[in-house]
Amino acid sequence: MVDRTSRISEEVKREISNIIQNELKDPRLPGLLSIISANVTRDLRYAKVYVSVMGSEEDKKNAISALKSAAGFIRRELGHRVQLRYTPEIQFELDNSIEYGAYMSKLINDTVKHDEK
Repeated sequence: MVDRTSRISEEVKREISNIIQNELKDPRLPGLLSIISANVTRDLRYAKVYVSVMGSEEDKKNAISALKSAAGFIRRELGHRVQLRYTPEIQFELDNSIEYGAYMSKLINDTVKHDEK
């Protein structure tokens, strides 16, 4: 059985992703921005949202600063879309796991090609 906070976390993740894609018009946000996960605390007061940004370090910094500056707007929109007693305060964190996975995959492929020679 999936507990309540994980269901709420999934709903928060889905709605924040929709808000970022459809409502935010900040030029600092790149096209390749993904919400990896959202972890809502048990008391529903805080949500830590992990974001993956493909691009340079400058793109990543700009995207996180854009999301942090839009956090109030995102929280308000989330409050309208998800019916909860408290709308969680949103904290954005950069997640490099996708890039790390792609890097590891490249290393494995390079090693396999080298061993075939």
